[in-house]
Amino acid sequence: IEMKINEPYSNLILLSASIGVFNTIGLPVLAAGGGDPSKPNVILIMTDDQGYGEMSCHGNPILSTPNIDRLHDVSIRFTNFHASAMSAPTRGQLMTGLDAARNGTTNVSSGRSLLNRDCLTMADAFSENGYKTAMFGKWHLGDNYPYRPEDRGFDETIWFPSSHISSVPDFWGNDYFDDVYIHNGKRERYSGYCTDIFFNNAINWITDCSDGGNPFFVYLPTNTPHSPLNAPDENLLSVREAMQASPFSDIDPRLKSRLTSYLAMIQNIDSNIGKLVSFLKEKGLLENTVLIFTTDNGSTFGDQYYNAGMRGRKAELYEGGHRVPLFISWPAGNFRAPSDEEGLAEIQDIFPTLVELCRLKIPGSLRFDGISLAKTLMGKAEIDDNRMIVINYSRMPAGFEYPSPSAPSYVSREGSAVLWKNWRFLEETELYNLESDPGQVSNVIDQSPLVAEKMRRHLVKWWDGVRESANKLNYLVIGNEVGNPVMLTSCEWVDVFLDQQSQVRRGVKKNSFWNILVQEAGDYEFELRRWPRELDLSLTGDVDGGASLPIVTARLFIDDGKYKGAKKPMTFEGHTTKVQRGEKYALFRVHLEKGPARLHTWFDDKDSNTISGAYYVYVTRLNNTISD
Repeated sequence: IEMKINEPYSNLILLSASIGVFNTIGLPVLAAGGGDPSKPNVILIMTDDQGYGEMSCHGNPILSTPNIDRLHDVSIRFTNFHASAMSAPTRGQLMTGLDAARNGTTNVSSGRSLLNRDCLTMADAFSENGYKTAMFGKWHLGDNYPYRPEDRGFDETIWFPSSHISSVPDFWGNDYFDDVYIHNGKRERYSGYCTDIFFNNAINWITDCSDGGNPFFVYLPTNTPHSPLNAPDENLLSVREAMQASPFSDIDPRLKSRLTSYLAMIQNIDSNIGKLVSFLKEKGLLENTVLIFTTDNGSTFGDQYYNAGMRGRKAELYEGGHRVPLFISWPAGNFRAPSDEEGLAEIQDIFPTLVELCRLKIPGSLRFDGISLAKTLMGKAEIDDNRMIVINYSRMPAGFEYPSPSAPSYVSREGSAVLWKNWRFLEETELYNLESDPGQVSNVIDQSPLVAEKMRRHLVKWWDGVRESANKLNYLVIGNEVGNPVMLTSCEWVDVFLDQQSQVRRGVKKNSFWNILVQEAGDYEFELRRWPRELDLSLTGDVDGGASLPIVTARLFIDDGKYKGAKKPMTFEGHTTKVQRGEKYALFRVHLEKGPARLHTWFDDKDSNTISGAYYVYVTRLNNTISD
């Protein structure tokens, strides 16, 4: 194998996996600096809301991304690669190799963003095979034990909760600069810009691993360029200048300002990727490191200026909602020359591909929905041209002020996209041929009924395999010593969306319940708050010009979900309390039995009209020994 050792990148790798049992597979790997050549290091970078067209190697007319471009040039590039169209479903699929409808993570909030506890994660697999593991950035698969990244196979973690910085469970006031993040289970304040912090800490951690001779797996999911659109000044200045020299210098001023900030965040990501690659080269780690770059869904701005010829955006089933870049490089890997790969692939393929490439031992009973792309990377096999994949996730329950079985957060078969060759079958009503219609303008379902029927049959078979799991709710655990006390927030209200600090500030009038699991019987305290503890505000107070809610009464109700009307539901003495002026929370003490339950809260005004639920509830188990 001819190696170009003096170049930042060289021969690269691509991902793949197959449904079935994986054992260790002996792949030829060249000796390289920094660790056991049979155990290549792995760095997986995933950006947030960056579209396929938001890099200069894909023709972006404004943005220059020289470091991403260099990675592109030395990588196997999947040009027909797909994620979910929403953040958390993509991340669950990535971490498990399973479809969202099977792994439990079908939405970005609303009680449906928790990754099934019985799923083996990518980090679990690496950890159990002797790797050091770390995650820096956006997790979005559960904020509390046992769903946190430190519970799912990662040794070192620096992250923030929920979907974005400034979400409801995030430390109040985080704004990308000098924020408070969660470091191995404890909140700590960091100095600097968010993306810089995540990359710098990754580099420091890799240094320790390398000095100790340990192979490593690093997951680097940035929160940028997701909103809020805050970027460093130097990047804003640079992109403003590029914008003025572009064909979009005269676009609507508000769009221009937002787009500038968005692209400036991507420019900052690009600089950090360049810094990381230079570090790996200087440390002698680049040759034996699998370096992967992808994004979690389509662009939030692409359809307003440049979308690489595609229709659609984030959260949509059109191509622009889920077709994303995938670049993979491994200079010491025995792969074909850097080139484009046009075969149909998806985010579920990455885990099984790494199992094969890194020769990871995993349980023989484990099955993936993704396939291994390892032989494609090596030029030994092509992706099956007849492969079909299904994209399905639940939608945001916008407009729902309380939980309902009619909420769009329920997964349905009809909410799917089926992909096959150049065909796209959407919601069982639309069919597009990308070969002749890349912009998905002409619905040809009536002209190609045989194609539509073939793809519909695949969808029906797929749905029959996931329908029993697709809408099952995972439990938020209370009473475990690892998560005691635990903070529950409106982010996990079932089938109601309230996940932004701006919504709390405005006092949005919504309510739902939490699906909880009481791990141990005992006495519990429930502290109902409108504001998080770090603000130390009264229930009727306000902050940053927000709304003051006229809360007079607080109510708490817990049931086991089995009440049918024949018996009195489980209630507790003191389940209603008056709120005194200046009080910061309403406190309830309740004895709970072990098992599943539903937790409901209400804040009412003086006329007993419900205002909203408690946006924050802190739950503490008070007595007895708690078992794991």
